[in-house]
Parts: sequence; structure tokens; C-alpha cells
Amino acid sequence: MSTEANSLKSIFFALTANAAIAAAKLFAAFYTGSNAMLAEAIHSVADCGNQGLLLLGLKQAGRPPSPDHPLGYGKTIYFWSFIVALILFSMGGLFSIYEGIHKLEAHEGLESVWLAVLILVFSIAAETVSLYGCLREINKQRGRKSLWRWFRESRQSELIVVLGEDIAALAGLLLALMAVVLVIVTGDPVYDAAGSIAIGVLLVLVAIGIGTEIKGLLIGQSVEPEVRQAILGFLEGREEIARVFNLITFQLGDDVMVAVKAEMRNAAAVSSLLHDINRCETELKKTFPRVRWVFFEPDLVD
Repeated sequence: MSTEANSLKSIFFALTANAAIAAAKLFAAFYTGSNAMLAEAIHSVADCGNQGLLLLGLKQAGRPPSPDHPLGYGKTIYFWSFIVALILFSMGGLFSIYEGIHKLEAHEGLESVWLAVLILVFSIAAETVSLYGCLREINKQRGRKSLWRWFRESRQSELIVVLGEDIAALAGLLLALMAVVLVIVTGDPVYDAAGSIAIGVLLVLVAIGIGTEIKGLLIGQSVEPEVRQAILGFLEGREEIARVFNLITFQLGDDVMVAVKAEMRNAAAVSSLLHDINRCETELKKTFPRVRWVFFEPDLVD
């Protein structure tokens, strides 16, 4: 299988960045007494909670199989990733749109403008580091794929979420900085409200994109196309197998289930047949460490 990215590193990068941003915003809120900055700090604390949910999902996904869940709990991470997408949509996107509309109606001016600029610059730097850490892990896995193709084909939902969050957060901070600069230059607070609405729309779009990708994993997806092709090539190259009739793969978090229907070359004696099947299964798991379950069906026709 392809080299796996380290999801934990990416999540901790994002968690550290969001914690630093939240601390900076809290300091600014208490220093200036700004309710708006306090609301922003709470928003960043909520972002930290998103990373906490992903960590919880990874921990629960590692539980061993049970009688009720014979294929393990690997798909738990997909559930929590989907919950994070919903939170990003509601608490992030819809709240930002509401806040922007409220500012338009109230026509409120900005408080402590230059402190807000400093906080935004610091936040942009922190999110850039977080995005760099996430991309560094993704690049271990995606090879020559474009980032968009990796996003569409990856089965690591937690990395999909972190990447989407980081990109949305960085783009949102740049929009916010642009809006604040326009307020400073023109003296018109409407730009701040428009910036908040634009950020909200961005977060909603990113959340929908993340949720759509994770929906497929929740329903059930095969492994990545190139990994399936590699498994098929491995099986077709085995001397014990005459031909492969069908191959089904199923992604279960970090683990993979494989079901094979194939014609065996040496099917005359039951003992030889079973020995060949067991050897194929053992070598398949050695070559593809993520494969945890193999169900092998020998047959003469498809």
C-alpha cells in the first residue's frame, strides 16, 4: 500500500495553532474589553474542540473487534469527522454569516483596530504553520497526485477535515485582514461586516465539500483506486492463482477488508488447495500491512 500520512501530527499541528490563536484573542479581549474579540476567542476555542473530536475518533477507532462489531471500530473516525464538518458548517459558517448581517444592521465600528490587525497577522502565521504541517504529511501519501485528486480519493477522513479546516481558516483570516485594512483606509465599517459574511460563505462551502467526501466513507468505500489495482496485480501474479474472477475491498478506517473470488491452479487435492489459499492470504497481508481481513473463495467459474 501507499505510504500512510501521520494523521496525529497533522491534528496536533492544527490543535496547537488554534490554541495559540485562541490565547491571543482572549488576551486581546480582556485587554480591550471587546465583546467582539471575546466572541472570536470562543470561536477559536470551538476550533480546538474540533481537533479534540478527531483525536477521540482516532482513539475509538483503535478498539479491537467485538462480537457486535466483528470488523472492528475503524469507521468510528468517519462519524466524528462528519460531526466536525457539521460543526464547521453551523458554528463556523452560519454563525459568521449571522454575525456579518448583524454588523450590517447595527453599523457597528471596529474596536482596537490595530490590535485586531496584530492578532490577525499572528493568526495567519500560526495557520500557515499548521497548513504546512498538514501538507507535509499528505505529501508522503499523495505521490504525483494533485491535491484536489488526493482530496477526492483519500480514505483518511481526519486528514481531509484538517486540510479543509486549515485552508478555510487561512483564507478566512486573509479575508478578515483585507476587510479590516479597508475599514482603516475608508473608515466604513461595512467592509468588516462584508468580510464576516464572505468568511461564513467560505466555511459553509468547505464544510459541504468535506461532508460530501466523508459521506462516501460512512456509507462504505473501497480502498484508493491505485491500491486496489496493486492488490489485484499482486493476486494475479501469484503462481497459486490461475485467474481472479472478482476482488472486493472495503476501507474500515486504517484497516482494510479484502474478499477474493479466484480460480486456483492446484485444486485437485483439498489439502493443497487450502495450503495455497493460506499462503496467498499470508503473503497478501505481509505485502499490504493495512489488510486485516481476507476472505478467499476458490471457484471454477465466475
